[in-house]
Amino acid sequence: MDLRHDSCPRSNGYDADWLLARDMGPNPLWLLEDLARDLDLRPGMRVLDLGSGKGATSVFLAREFGVQVWAADLWVDPTEAAASIGSPDVVTLKAEAHTLPFAESYFDAIVCIDAWEYFGTADHYLAYITSFLKPGGQLGVATPAMTKEVRELGGIPEHIRKVVGWEALGWHTAGWWRFQWEVTELVDVTAARLQENGWSDWLRWSRAVAEYRDERRSGVVEMLEADNGQYLTFAILAARKR
Repeated sequence: MDLRHDSCPRSNGYDADWLLARDMGPNPLWLLEDLARDLDLRPGMRVLDLGSGKGATSVFLAREFGVQVWAADLWVDPTEAAASIGSPDVVTLKAEAHTLPFAESYFDAIVCIDAWEYFGTADHYLAYITSFLKPGGQLGVATPAMTKEVRELGGIPEHIRKVVGWEALGWHTAGWWRFQWEVTELVDVTAARLQENGWSDWLRWSRAVAEYRDERRSGVVEMLEADNGQYLTFAILAARKR
């Protein structure tokens, strides 16, 4: 299966079957490679990969940027994740996003790919997560997004609601995120943008997953096809701790 992407040359070096076998969300390496353009990741940095899943993003961070990675996930057994990752530069652990077992100011960067929407929308969460960053440390997030706020639309569009239900309330616009972070005065926002190809990348990946799993029908594929790029995409967010 061909998952090469013209805009993601680093990601093209990873086997498609290896990536699809670790699927827990849309095109994680494409998202991370795009996000990394708004970050300054350097060899030797300590990086928390929050919501790391089965470890594809952690492998990418360690290999491509030479950073030390702590791969934290609630749902994937750390022993299984370590065996899958197979890198001495990645430490795997089981952790809940609100009770992280780290010292304050421990990390140079925290990265979260397609997991922030489950815990990061709470008003107080930014203060909590940035407590683990050094002053000047970087926070980078890629999260499902809408081109318009649900409140502005008057409700969740039916083709989205029937697949993800109320969880789409956490899929905000880039402008919503920029305000939400800036108003705290905890960070300086360096990026808050919607991906131009977020919808099409999401659809391409979802079709590949359905084919890999030999699924005749996929609710996510149907949702994205019905959307046709009108509302659904991903937001890329980056900030530095003051």
